Amino acid sequence: MFGIGIIGLAIYAYTIYDVVISNFANDTDKLIWILIVILVPLLGTVLWFLVGRGKRI
Repeated sequence: MFGIGIIGLAIYAYTIYDVVISNFANDTDKLIWILIVILVPLLGTVLWFLVGRGKRI
């Protein structure tokens, strides 16, 4: 169980890192994605990889 938690934490940290280094059309989009990922961790991470990564410029 501990290993699964570490893997989940690593994926969550990578998601936040990926959002921060991504280029967006404006800073508002980046801020919105950061808030989504931080406030709703599981859903935010899934949404980022399914929807967000394709929307960045």
